Amino acid sequence: MIFPASLRNFFIRCWLGNGNLSGGIWLRGVPVERLCMMKERIENHCQELESWLNTVLEQPFKRLSLLPGDASVRRYFRVYCKDITYVAMDASLQKESCEAFIAIAKAFYKLGLNVPVIYAEDKKQGFLLLTDFGDQLYAHALNKKTADELYRRAFNGLLRIQSCQKIEDYALPQFTADLYYQEMSWFRDWYLEKYLKTPLSLKEEETLENIFQLLIKTALSQPQICAHRDYHSRNLMVVANHHQPGILDFQDALYGPVTYDLLSLLRDCYIDWPIDQVETWVLAYQRQACQAGLLEEKDERQFLRWFDWIGLQRHLKCIGLFARLNERDGKPLYLQYIPRVMRYAWAVCERYSEFKGLKSLLEKR
Repeated sequence: MIFPASLRNFFIRCWLGNGNLSGGIWLRGVPVERLCMMKERIENHCQELESWLNTVLEQPFKRLSLLPGDASVRRYFRVYCKDITYVAMDASLQKESCEAFIAIAKAFYKLGLNVPVIYAEDKKQGFLLLTDFGDQLYAHALNKKTADELYRRAFNGLLRIQSCQKIEDYALPQFTADLYYQEMSWFRDWYLEKYLKTPLSLKEEETLENIFQLLIKTALSQPQICAHRDYHSRNLMVVANHHQPGILDFQDALYGPVTYDLLSLLRDCYIDWPIDQVETWVLAYQRQACQAGLLEEKDERQFLRWFDWIGLQRHLKCIGLFARLNERDGKPLYLQYIPRVMRYAWAVCERYSEFKGLKSLLEKR
């Protein structure tokens, strides 16, 4: 496919502005008409955002740079001023997330967590002006030498999140059976049926349904605490001169299983570790949670089982989500992470006989 030079250069400028060309991968296969609409939407929102920034900043800003995005419809810009940079969040297509972000940020800040300061807000337009934590994501900083220390810091942050009892002026939702089911159904609907184009037989449908219900029952049986919901290496940052990670993307927090965020962190879609090492970290966190009074359960085998089983729920969700991003949203970039997440799911199926039906289903595909 040949793209008009002006259109191609527009998107390349977005990625070059932050030193990241990986986003260019998803230019392939995206219709020119869709890219033109995206370009027009970005330019229009940029103009609205620029006008808003001019009203809230004490000094004129020099330029905006579009930052690498995540799987959501929110976009982030680095705002360059004379002596400081900020991050502007554009949630104009998901304005309701601003309310949650603001309320949760205030609550987490009071708990001593390193979350962005909100310097200005416009809920009507969906704009927020935030602290700039820099560019060093955990995803870039984690390696064999740094992992123990960085995860120790992440554990400290997670203990504080899990201690959150109430959020002022905001009712933190529950991770319900319906929500679990909806997320896991993406695996069937978007990965198996739409991406692989392999519909399930009636027997396989029944097998998958039984597994969904088993995972839901186990998730609801765990102690329920405040969960970030996406506590992983792309939402945690190494911040200069700070002993805690910068925590991002927490607007979807809810009350959920005690192992959910720990699983997101240690069975990360974007980086993986040997099984023995992960189990060492899991049990170290369990001991800390017990010492902090967040857990009464001290059975290590039970805790590892909780960890693995909520993991399978999340793995199925993520595989389906990545397929949906490709099939529906024209974002094939996330397909590269499916093999890692599938390995996680496969390992759980091999460890527990309850999932032999899912293992058989996966073997056929």
